[in-house]
Amino acid sequence: MLRLWRIWRLGASDVRLLWYALHHASRPVWLWPAVIVLGLYAFDPFNFAIPLLGVVDDLVILPLLLHLLAKLLPGEIRSGFDANRL
Repeated sequence: MLRLWRIWRLGASDVRLLWYALHHASRPVWLWPAVIVLGLYAFDPFNFAIPLLGVVDDLVILPLLLHLLAKLLPGEIRSGFDANRL
């Protein structure tokens, strides 16, 4: 349970980073489509049709994909986000 909590805490920081990156002037071209696809993945129909798969998806896979997307951002955006947080 503690691992799931850590994944969700990491996901909250990644959401703020992606929000910052979406409004950054030098954001990558692929960022908007990737965020849209991730959002559609979060609301996929498997969450409603197969409840157990939806829980695994929401608790594990979605935060990991979110973290991967945040890691793929350029260093300039990540360092600017860290500087703004302080």
